[in-house]
Amino acid sequence: MQSGISGNYPPSHSTRPYLLAKLTANPPNPASTDLLTAFQSFTSDPSQRALLASISNEKLIPTTTIPSHSPSFHTDLALLQPHLGPTTALYILLRLSPAADGYAAITYVPDAAPVRQKMLFASTRLTLVRELGLERFSETLVVTTREEVSEEGWRRHERHGALAAPLTEEERSLRGVVEAEARESGGTGGRRGVVRAGKEVRVGEGVWEALERVEVEMLVQLKIDTQSEAICLVSSTPSVSPSALSTTIFSSDPRYSFYRYPTGDSTSATIFIYTCPSTSKIKERMIYASSKQMFLNLVKEKGIEVTKRLEATGPDEISEDVLRAEFAPKEEVRQTFSKPKRPGRR
Repeated sequence: MQSGISGNYPPSHSTRPYLLAKLTANPPNPASTDLLTAFQSFTSDPSQRALLASISNEKLIPTTTIPSHSPSFHTDLALLQPHLGPTTALYILLRLSPAADGYAAITYVPDAAPVRQKMLFASTRLTLVRELGLERFSETLVVTTREEVSEEGWRRHERHGALAAPLTEEERSLRGVVEAEARESGGTGGRRGVVRAGKEVRVGEGVWEALERVEVEMLVQLKIDTQSEAICLVSSTPSVSPSALSTTIFSSDPRYSFYRYPTGDSTSATIFIYTCPSTSKIKERMIYASSKQMFLNLVKEKGIEVTKRLEATGPDEISEDVLRAEFAPKEEVRQTFSKPKRPGRR
């Protein structure tokens, strides 16, 4: 069980490789009106223990509410179990206490879920809490098994949090990575939502010229000098086919890459690709995570349009099939919100 809000869902050995895909024009998978209404009703009705949500047609939607059967939320955790399948991801908004911030936002992503689901749910969980109100949630968790949201699993999580052992230097650095990634995504690594101001991004010689020519060059790779923290041009490569992209992007170190993807009929779209190998140094991860959004804001100010963002552990995850799927027409799936039944009726 992982607590706190982070910018990227940390992949385990059993879930790699996976990819986080984000639209840049708007927040990914914004909350639907139905979800906002359902959440307002949920928070105003103390008889309800949980609100479940999912993603449909690139929108966050409500699926059902679970009424409370006990004054203790620990006991009511058993009510979640029938809704947690082995292959289907789900968001659980759980009432912990009557306090204004007495809610938990749980992202349930089982290991056996399809890769596309992992992509969507991992990249959208920050949007969920931001749009519903960061101040509402005292806990944000990512879980992969049903046992983690059982009474026993939750009490184990509480015991772990209560230890509050002094952090080692490495643990403090890792916390810095989480907080940097969270700030980049507009969230927070702690209990409360505080968006902090970012530092200035330094851009090295030749970067803007290369990006302005991305339609011609097709692939521009950038890196960050960890000493000066300046974004530097690594290479501009023409004529990179989608099938060759994964072997062209440098795989040993983090990279910001801009790729002009041919969408067909003589049209193309620019994709921003952030790759960060799991072997990267902690300082590298912190700098890349905290600089990414600020740099993309500068890119937008320069008039360079980025259609999609992809994030991956390594370039091998960015296959031709993944690129094709990102630009494939989305199938609309209609899903309705199941209203809770009145007490006494079956």
